[in-house]
Amino acid sequence: QGKQKKARKYAVMKRMISLRDQRINEKERAKAPAKKKEEDPSAIKEREVPQHPSCLFFQYNTQLGPPYHILVDTNFINFSIKAKLDLVQSMMDCLYAKCIPCITDCVMAEIEKLGQRYRVALRIAKDPRFERLPCMHKGTYADDCLVQRVTQHKCYIVATVDKELKRRIRKIPGVPIMYISRHR
Repeated sequence: QGKQKKARKYAVMKRMISLRDQRINEKERAKAPAKKKEEDPSAIKEREVPQHPSCLFFQYNTQLGPPYHILVDTNFINFSIKAKLDLVQSMMDCLYAKCIPCITDCVMAEIEKLGQRYRVALRIAKDPRFERLPCMHKGTYADDCLVQRVTQHKCYIVATVDKELKRRIRKIPGVPIMYISRHR
């Protein structure tokens, strides 16, 4: 009478032909794995250790100090307008020191692309107090640009409201994040 209820199958994968199957050509068929040479326990083992920057003293970044250079993201400027905050003044109130907001060419291009609705943000970004940082790479994706710059030089604080960008920057040790919440 009614429709039969069909149970959903979770985590079902397509079946794959094994590489030793008869239907596969001789050339593509998997060879029997060669036995490894037995490792000498007395031999010196080499391993890759990532080079950590010299500016980090444990968790403390020695390159950060007043005047603070703050990399500003597009949405940080937009949120500061919505929250009616003077960008440079509120940064100084937050850090109790002189702040130099820096804006990359990519962020500038991103604001220009947003068009007429964001002309106030564009006027704020062109403020002479903002330091302009030239970009050497192709493309105008601002998030990648900021992450790359912060990875190379750990002398910046990143100002952003973007959750995805904050998540990416938290993985880089020694880089503080500034954001706007509750109009401050």
